Amino acid sequence: MKPQVETYSLVERSKHVDFDIKSEGGNDLLHLPHRHAYFQIKIGLAGEYDQHIGGARRPFRRGSLSFVLPYRIHLVPHPPGARFFMVSFSQAFLFPDLELDSLDLEDADLSKHPELAPFIFQEYLDFHLDETELSVAETILSNMLHEHEHRNFASLGLIRGYLLQLVCSVSNKYANELTSLARRSGQLQGRIDAMQRLSRYIRTNLSEKITLTEAASAAHLSPNYLAHLIKRRTGTTFVELVTERRMEAALDLLSHSNMRIDQISGLCGFSDQAYFTRKFSDRFGMSPRAYRDHLGQHATLARTSSPSSSL
Repeated sequence: MKPQVETYSLVERSKHVDFDIKSEGGNDLLHLPHRHAYFQIKIGLAGEYDQHIGGARRPFRRGSLSFVLPYRIHLVPHPPGARFFMVSFSQAFLFPDLELDSLDLEDADLSKHPELAPFIFQEYLDFHLDETELSVAETILSNMLHEHEHRNFASLGLIRGYLLQLVCSVSNKYANELTSLARRSGQLQGRIDAMQRLSRYIRTNLSEKITLTEAASAAHLSPNYLAHLIKRRTGTTFVELVTERRMEAALDLLSHSNMRIDQISGLCGFSDQAYFTRKFSDRFGMSPRAYRDHLGQHATLARTSSPSSSL
């Protein structure tokens, strides 16, 4: 039997829900194909091996960068002797104004968000820095790591700036290749528009029962074609897609609101709170209440450990 591909949230892999950076010294590295609900960048400092991303296999060595979109199946190995930085961040951290669900990021307008291009086209390009560029990148990453480990009043703003500097530098270096790929992908605009209509419909009706027939009507497609399109673009069924959107909304409300869990359950389309709790626990490895408590513990720890707390 083919092993199940696990999907991870950032809170399962980090103490924070917004941003994380680590090096090869961690003992919680993943060694099987997986996907996660957040962005990730890996920067190679030593070692030579292959990365697997989507349906592609591409070389990875010193100076290589791997840009991973949320929910894209991938594996970047960590063999003995490999050295690297691994950067992970939520969509809201770097793209707070981007009105697209994380499953629809390939449909973003790259003229407005060129920094998304390396993530969208990673399967088709090898991103690599020469020694001079890598030296600059290492400085940026070291600064990010320092701010992350010593979070203070404006640390997240600094981290966001460093992260944009890194991603946009790569986007500029590969501008010709990325714009060429973007022009070719414009031929898929009809299917992209249909998926965007579907996403808007799901987002607007998240608290209601959502059927394939009604969703297909909103997307201006037949139910059979919509089911096929979803499977082809996301690898999931219609029901799995809707459930994932409900889970993402629940995670966001638990993280950023004071609403009661029964209210969140209803807003996310679950009439039975016990069923919601069970689905949430299956998806994230902890109950909604435990997740909220987990966030509260880390927020308290961050406040008490911050240098500003002693002022």
